[in-house]
Amino acid sequence: MKRLVFIFLVVPICLFAQTDESDTLKFQARLSLSGILQGGNVQTVIFRANSDLSYSLWEKWVFKTQNSFVYQEFGKQKTDEDILSLNFLYFNPKKRIYPLLLGFASTNFRRQIGIRTLFGGGVTFQLLKNDGNWLKVALSSEYEQTEFNNDTFNRIAYNGTPSVNTFRGTIWIKGKYHLFKKKLVIGHESYYQPSLERGDNYRWRADIGLEIPLTKYLNFRTNFLHTFESIVIEGQRQEDTLLTFGLTVKNF
Repeated sequence: MKRLVFIFLVVPICLFAQTDESDTLKFQARLSLSGILQGGNVQTVIFRANSDLSYSLWEKWVFKTQNSFVYQEFGKQKTDEDILSLNFLYFNPKKRIYPLLLGFASTNFRRQIGIRTLFGGGVTFQLLKNDGNWLKVALSSEYEQTEFNNDTFNRIAYNGTPSVNTFRGTIWIKGKYHLFKKKLVIGHESYYQPSLERGDNYRWRADIGLEIPLTKYLNFRTNFLHTFESIVIEGQRQEDTLLTFGLTVKNF
């Protein structure tokens, strides 16, 4: 696990650049660290790390990987230790409309997900690009395989097997905006993923970040994450939220 976290989160920062796949740099990378540490009567640790890496494979092909690691501990009791890896292959991303292939992998300690993988493809529409501000919408379809560590769910129809597999459709919305003469940066990324086979199997995720530049290479960051899963292990809540504070390191 520690080796995976190092590869996903630390290696990209050594490439020194920024992360929008439409930029002209061959290597693009960024690392953000945030969390909360509380001592005393109740010891609390919340840590979140995000890394983004883009690499121009050929003239019109760009590979992008976004990886995050979340760890939470309350009273020395682990409650979260999760990895999410989103990987994309874009063709000609400088166009307003361009195709993509994707492959995802994730784990989730609290939701008892041993491993989840998705593979598919789609198309991206670039709606706004102006002076560092941009907004994109993408549509894709994937095949998902999820292996749980339990086989008793909140919906009885799924009981008896730890595997839940389905075809999904996904709508993505992602953007970044510089306000007040670039003294405030707002970034957001969200998606909604319904099953194309079962109406009761769907999820969404919203990730919103606010950054205030402290120096040319360092930003203060506040991040809000909200997730929802319709199919969960029996007794678990379907929604989770996480608010963290920290820093973004860059060298551009």
